[in-house]
This record gives sequence, structure tokens and C-alpha cells, in this order.
Amino acid sequence: MRNLSTAFRCLAQLLLLSVAALPAAAQIVVGQTAGFTGAVAAGVQETTAGAKLYFDAVNARGGVNGQPIRLVSLDDKFTPKLAAENARKLITEHNVIALFLNRGTPHTEAISPLLMEFRLPLVGPSTGAMVLHEPVHPYIFNVRATYQREAERAVQHLGLTGLTRIAILRTDDSFGADVAAGAVKGFTGAGLQPVMNETFNRAKPDFSALAPMVAKTNAQAVVFIGSGAAVADGTRAIRAAGSKAQIVTMSNNASGGFITQMGENARGTIVSQVFPNARSIASPLVKEAIELARAKGLDGVSPAMLEGFAAAKVLVEGLSRAGVGPTREKLLTALNGIRKYDLGGMELNYSPTDHTGLDFADLSIIGADGRFRR
Repeated sequence: MRNLSTAFRCLAQLLLLSVAALPAAAQIVVGQTAGFTGAVAAGVQETTAGAKLYFDAVNARGGVNGQPIRLVSLDDKFTPKLAAENARKLITEHNVIALFLNRGTPHTEAISPLLMEFRLPLVGPSTGAMVLHEPVHPYIFNVRATYQREAERAVQHLGLTGLTRIAILRTDDSFGADVAAGAVKGFTGAGLQPVMNETFNRAKPDFSALAPMVAKTNAQAVVFIGSGAAVADGTRAIRAAGSKAQIVTMSNNASGGFITQMGENARGTIVSQVFPNARSIASPLVKEAIELARAKGLDGVSPAMLEGFAAAKVLVEGLSRAGVGPTREKLLTALNGIRKYDLGGMELNYSPTDHTGLDFADLSIIGADGRFRR
């Protein structure tokens, strides 16, 4: 896993620093703002590496309708204000045709007005916030399932396994509130109530008071909603407080980097997933990604990598349908016209009234070997 994580970091660094040799006019320029440093850096690097796998393969075949794709990535340090500033810079200075694979719910909300102002699409935001699905945003095209679907599925699973004392710890932002709403649906369906439902500061998480509270409730499981670094720090605090509660977190932490952050606490942690098992070659999507990864010397792909890979496939499909010399308007029309698109064993549909994308949600557990297992 260490070799794979090192390779991800190298790919991400190359992505940020590379300058394509062909003239800019011959390229299709796509923009990305995400937290390449900060609390979500590990996951961002992996999702971007997955997207780069597919873009590189497309460019090696001659690009899209004869034009190569260039992804311009800027680091917003997981700060919504900087995400909006970066997005404006990408739109006005780099003249991108679309924004792509940004990270974070409040960050996407900060970018959203710019999409309306400049009339360009955002494809594959790395967030499953319901607010991006309902009501339909005319310029946001989701690929992955919603966080609420994940959280509901996770709580249902815990209830079915006989766990009744379940706590919620969540970041105090729109992401945390959104996921918690899905968890509450799961509690309602299972006829349960959370033994604790507390927030922590997103920017400066402090678990010195919360961890003893978890232990005092005798919680059997904790639905932990936050960035990888926060969940790792919080889990260590919970263990230090004497709690052995099952830790359950969302797909935003489905990365090899998260496993590294968790350290000795990784084993047994449940992480929801929004794509098939990253080692299952029975899935055409996974098989394609693994083959391209191995061609680059990687051992395989991570769940986070699959998310970026799938998002890149959707964007390329839209660009292909937009024709030679695509514009923002042509790409928007093309994306809205995608019907029954086979991502690789997963069907995706868009229309002007539905930008949800996929609805796949499952659970995995981190094994003793430091890998996600279903």
C-alpha cells in the first residue's frame, strides 16, 4: 500500500507541475480546484491520479476529436473562499471549458454562483451532498451517489448486525449536516435513536471533550462524519478515552491515504463506498482502471482513484458528443443529452431535470492487510 500511495503522490505532483507541449489553442482545457494540501490532501491526490489515468489514455489515442485534454489543477487548501477564488481564476484566466472534480460541499457551494455567472458546467464534484442534487443545479453534473444514501445504508447495516447504541460525530458545516440527515433516515428505518449527535469544528477539530462523551454513552458504533485527518485524530482520542466503538465513516475517506492516517486504528474501520470493489476485475470499470494503472507501474487502484477515473470518463463522453472545437454551451448540451451511458457495468443518465448520475452505495471494511474489503 505504501508503494501505491507514493505513486499517487508522484502522479499528483506531475499533474500539478506539467505543461503540455502542444499549443494551448489545440487543447481542451479543464480546470480543477481542490485541497492538494491540508486535511483532505490524501484523498484529493488519489482522485486526481485516477482522473489522470483516463485522461492520459485518451490523449495517447489522439485526444477527444483530435484535441488533447489538459487539466489545470489549483490547490485551495480545502478552504471554500480560496476554492471560489481559484475557480474564478480558472474561468477567466485559463479560459477552461469546464470545472472538474473539486472537493468539498461548502467549496462546491462557493463555486456554484460562478457556474451561473459564466455559464459553464462542473463535472464530477467529489462530494455527495444532497443540495447538489435537489433541486437540480443546471450546471452541476454529479457522478457519484449522495452522502445521504451512504449514511442511511451504513446505519441500516449497523442495526441489522444488532448494534443499537450508535453515536454521530460530525463536522460543523453543510457536509456534516447533509450526511447526518441521511444517517437520521437510517435510524428512523431501524427504529433507533442516536445515543449522541455532536459537532466539531471543521477548521480546528478538538476531541478532548467529545471523546470522553463517546465513552460515557457506551456507544457500540460511531458514525464519524469528517475529513480523513479529523476522523483519524478523533478515533485516536476515542480509543484513548477507553471506547472500543466501531468506527464508520463515509466514502470521502475511501483512500489509501486515509488508511495511512488511521495507522493502527485502521483495521476494522467501516468505510462506505460509491463504486464497486477496487480489486474486482468482474467490474468492467475496475478492470479498465487496473489495466491502465498497471501500465504505469502501479499495483492497482484505490476506491478514491475509481471516483476520479469515473468522473473523467463522464467528462470525456460529454466532450466527445460536443464535437470538434467544443464550447461551454456545446458541452452543456451534450452532457444533458447523455442517456444510458455505460461507464463500465454502471449506467449513467442525465437530463435537464436530473443531474444525479449514479446511485450505487455499499460498505467496506479495512482489513489487517491495510486494504478495503467488502
